[in-house]
Amino acid sequence: MFTALTNATVFTGKEESTGKAILIKIDRIEGLVDIRSVPVGAKIIDCNNNYIAPGLIDLQIAGGGGYLFSANPSVEALTGMAESITKSGTTGFLIAIPTDSFETYLKVVRMLKDNFHPAVLGLHLEGPYINPFRRGAHKENLVKHPQRTEVETLLKEADGVIKMMTLAPEICNPEIIRLLRDHNVVVSAGHSNATFEEAVLGFKWGIQATTHLFNAMSQLHHRDPGLPGATFETENVYAAIIADGIHVNFNTISIAKKLMKERLYLVTDAVEENLSGANVHIKQKDRFTSPDGILSGSLLTMLKAVKNCVKHVGIPLDEALRMASTYPAKLINASDQGEIAQGYKANLLEFNKDFEVKRVIIEGTFVH
Repeated sequence: MFTALTNATVFTGKEESTGKAILIKIDRIEGLVDIRSVPVGAKIIDCNNNYIAPGLIDLQIAGGGGYLFSANPSVEALTGMAESITKSGTTGFLIAIPTDSFETYLKVVRMLKDNFHPAVLGLHLEGPYINPFRRGAHKENLVKHPQRTEVETLLKEADGVIKMMTLAPEICNPEIIRLLRDHNVVVSAGHSNATFEEAVLGFKWGIQATTHLFNAMSQLHHRDPGLPGATFETENVYAAIIADGIHVNFNTISIAKKLMKERLYLVTDAVEENLSGANVHIKQKDRFTSPDGILSGSLLTMLKAVKNCVKHVGIPLDEALRMASTYPAKLINASDQGEIAQGYKANLLEFNKDFEVKRVIIEGTFVH
């Protein structure tokens, strides 16, 4: 049985197309075809001149739907988070687990191994191997230096569930980074006070990205360009950025985009209110903070981040969508996501000119 989405402006991840139909068979995209080529008997869906894009991909989101996953790693939390996040147009995400106890990490990886959801791509461990000076809202008593035996134990227990890890290059060594890379973990520099030279060395060791650029890191200074400067200067390194206008000024995003081009991608770093445990987040009007007022997370969705990039940064819509889908998919090697093309997963977002979600499709199933 075929499904054909018609009457839409389609952003494929490579180009903008009109007057074509997206043809879906079961859970995969058959292609972008002429209307006259849609098979007889296919289910036709009129998209009313809306936009269709690849489903958005968030590589750093800690909570949603009223649940902070690290505080409540349960089936209930997983289901509630996934429903809320997918409803906003994100069809794939890494659950971010901030600095916590080793026991919590083991509990979280076991939970995720035993409970599958098609939108959950795995875990992003944001810590604990970070610099306490740049810990932000993370608990200082849980920050530590990496020990090979501990990392090996965690990776063995995770069995592929951990897809990304944020660490500070200045407190790690090449052996740890190689170990993570050998287990197909994307290593990202963040919560770091690295000098320019230390950051460049970390990238040479195999670090592939920078976590929430400008936040919780050494700053771009004329005498030491720090981690941001090293990120700009290292041509194969990606960087995530939080486009809510609070974590990073929109003009700063514009500068970073001009320098990094397709290496800059969007994340939300969204959390949920949580008033106990290792990670306390208090909801404010437009952000989350720790009890002492430190910025601890956003109220952003990926589609709102796309809208902000278009409206406030001046990034064209097709490129803003790539920042929210194509580029993060490429970074984590999700080779069948992030584009609308033959053989790719039928993970799609339909939205209107006001950036309101109209339909969300995950693996060919209409979920919202």
